[in-house]
Amino acid sequence: MRILGLDFGSKTVGVAVSDELLLTAQGLEIIRRQSPNKLRQSLARVEEIVREYQVERIVLGYPKNMNNTEGERCEKTKEFKEMLERRTGLEVILWDERLTTVSADRLMMETGVRRENRKKYVDEIAAALILQGYLDSLSMNR
Repeated sequence: MRILGLDFGSKTVGVAVSDELLLTAQGLEIIRRQSPNKLRQSLARVEEIVREYQVERIVLGYPKNMNNTEGERCEKTKEFKEMLERRTGLEVILWDERLTTVSADRLMMETGVRRENRKKYVDEIAAALILQGYLDSLSMNR
Protein backbone atom coordinates (compact mmCIF):
# COMPACT_ATOMS: atom_id res chain seq x y z
CA MET A 1 0.00 0.00 0.00
CA ARG A 2 1.12 3.53 -0.75
CA ILE A 3 -0.20 6.92 0.26
CA LEU A 4 -0.08 10.02 -1.91
CA GLY A 5 0.66 13.46 -0.44
CA LEU A 6 -0.52 16.62 -2.19
CA ASP A 7 0.25 20.30 -1.63
CA PHE A 8 -2.56 22.12 -3.46
CA GLY A 9 -1.74 25.65 -4.54
CA SER A 10 -3.35 28.23 -6.79
CA LYS A 11 -1.20 27.27 -9.81
CA THR A 12 0.53 24.05 -8.80
CA VAL A 13 0.01 20.76 -7.00
CA GLY A 14 3.11 19.36 -5.28
CA VAL A 15 3.07 15.56 -5.28
CA ALA A 16 4.81 13.07 -2.98
CA VAL A 17 4.38 9.32 -2.51
CA SER A 18 5.15 7.01 0.38
CA ASP A 19 7.22 3.87 0.25
CA GLU A 20 5.27 0.60 0.54
CA LEU A 21 6.09 0.26 4.25
CA LEU A 22 4.60 3.71 4.93
CA LEU A 23 7.81 4.93 6.56
CA THR A 24 9.09 7.62 4.23
CA ALA A 25 7.74 10.20 1.80
CA GLN A 26 9.51 11.05 -1.44
CA GLY A 27 8.78 14.10 -3.58
CA LEU A 28 7.56 13.01 -6.99
CA GLU A 29 6.67 16.00 -9.15
CA ILE A 30 4.88 19.33 -9.45
CA ILE A 31 1.73 19.50 -11.54
CA ARG A 32 1.46 22.97 -13.06
CA ARG A 33 -1.64 24.59 -14.56
CA GLN A 34 -2.25 27.76 -16.54
CA SER A 35 -5.24 29.01 -14.55
CA PRO A 36 -6.35 28.52 -10.93
CA ASN A 37 -9.72 27.17 -12.11
CA LYS A 38 -8.39 24.69 -14.70
CA LEU A 39 -8.29 21.56 -12.56
CA ARG A 40 -9.27 18.84 -15.05
CA GLN A 41 -5.69 18.13 -16.18
CA SER A 42 -4.40 18.22 -12.60
CA LEU A 43 -7.07 15.73 -11.52
CA ALA A 44 -6.30 13.49 -14.50
CA ARG A 45 -2.59 13.48 -13.63
CA VAL A 46 -3.31 12.64 -9.98
CA GLU A 47 -5.51 9.79 -11.21
CA GLU A 48 -2.62 8.47 -13.37
CA ILE A 49 -0.24 8.61 -10.40
CA VAL A 50 -2.78 6.81 -8.18
CA ARG A 51 -2.94 3.95 -10.71
CA GLU A 52 0.80 3.88 -11.40
CA TYR A 53 1.80 3.69 -7.72
CA GLN A 54 -1.26 1.70 -6.55
CA VAL A 55 -2.15 4.42 -4.05
CA GLU A 56 -4.84 3.55 -1.51
CA ARG A 57 -5.22 6.88 0.31
CA ILE A 58 -4.50 10.55 -0.34
CA VAL A 59 -3.30 13.13 2.19
CA LEU A 60 -4.05 16.69 1.14
CA GLY A 61 -2.38 19.65 2.82
CA TYR A 62 -4.92 21.86 4.59
CA PRO A 63 -3.74 25.50 4.71
CA LYS A 64 -5.14 26.83 7.97
CA ASN A 65 -4.08 30.28 9.09
CA MET A 66 -1.51 30.50 11.88
CA ASN A 67 -4.29 31.45 14.34
CA ASN A 68 -6.10 28.17 13.44
CA THR A 69 -8.83 29.90 11.39
CA GLU A 70 -9.83 28.82 7.91
CA GLY A 71 -9.56 31.22 5.00
CA GLU A 72 -10.35 31.17 1.29
CA ARG A 73 -7.58 28.66 0.52
CA CYS A 74 -9.23 26.18 2.91
CA GLU A 75 -12.49 26.43 0.95
CA LYS A 76 -10.66 25.83 -2.34
CA THR A 77 -8.84 22.89 -0.76
CA LYS A 78 -12.12 21.34 0.44
CA GLU A 79 -13.53 21.67 -3.09
CA PHE A 80 -10.41 20.00 -4.51
CA LYS A 81 -10.76 17.23 -1.89
CA GLU A 82 -14.31 16.49 -3.04
CA MET A 83 -13.20 16.41 -6.69
CA LEU A 84 -10.36 14.03 -5.82
CA GLU A 85 -12.69 11.70 -3.91
CA ARG A 86 -15.18 11.61 -6.79
CA ARG A 87 -12.48 11.12 -9.41
CA THR A 88 -10.36 8.49 -7.62
CA GLY A 89 -12.84 6.82 -5.28
CA LEU A 90 -10.21 7.07 -2.52
CA GLU A 91 -10.37 8.52 0.95
CA VAL A 92 -8.77 11.98 1.05
CA ILE A 93 -7.50 13.14 4.44
CA LEU A 94 -7.00 16.84 5.14
CA TRP A 95 -3.70 17.40 6.98
CA ASP A 96 -2.63 20.63 8.67
CA GLU A 97 0.13 22.06 6.50
CA ARG A 98 1.03 25.17 8.47
CA LEU A 99 4.69 26.07 8.04
CA THR A 100 5.44 23.28 5.53
CA THR A 101 6.39 25.78 2.81
CA VAL A 102 8.60 27.63 5.31
CA SER A 103 10.19 24.31 6.33
CA ALA A 104 10.68 23.31 2.70
CA ASP A 105 12.37 26.63 1.96
CA ARG A 106 14.61 26.32 5.03
CA LEU A 107 15.54 22.74 4.07
CA MET A 108 16.58 23.85 0.59
CA MET A 109 18.57 26.73 2.04
CA GLU A 110 20.41 24.38 4.39
CA THR A 111 21.19 21.94 1.58
CA GLY A 112 22.59 24.68 -0.65
CA VAL A 113 19.83 25.03 -3.25
CA ARG A 114 20.26 28.44 -4.85
CA ARG A 115 17.54 31.00 -4.12
CA GLU A 116 16.49 31.27 -7.79
CA ASN A 117 16.01 27.48 -7.98
CA ARG A 118 14.01 27.04 -4.77
CA LYS A 119 10.68 28.03 -6.32
CA LYS A 120 11.02 25.08 -8.73
CA TYR A 121 11.01 22.53 -5.90
CA VAL A 122 9.19 24.09 -2.94
CA ASP A 123 5.75 22.57 -3.67
CA GLU A 124 7.14 19.07 -4.17
CA ILE A 125 9.14 19.27 -0.94
CA ALA A 126 6.13 20.72 0.91
CA ALA A 127 4.05 17.74 -0.32
CA ALA A 128 6.72 15.37 1.02
CA LEU A 129 6.70 17.18 4.39
CA ILE A 130 2.89 16.99 4.58
CA LEU A 131 2.95 13.28 3.78
CA GLN A 132 5.85 12.59 6.16
CA GLY A 133 3.95 14.28 9.00
CA TYR A 134 0.99 12.02 8.32
CA LEU A 135 3.17 8.90 8.09
CA ASP A 136 4.88 9.80 11.38
CA SER A 137 1.49 10.13 13.05
CA LEU A 138 0.54 6.66 11.76
CA SER A 139 3.69 5.08 13.16
CA MET A 140 3.08 6.71 16.58
CA ASN A 141 -0.39 5.17 16.70
CA ARG A 142 0.73 1.63 15.86
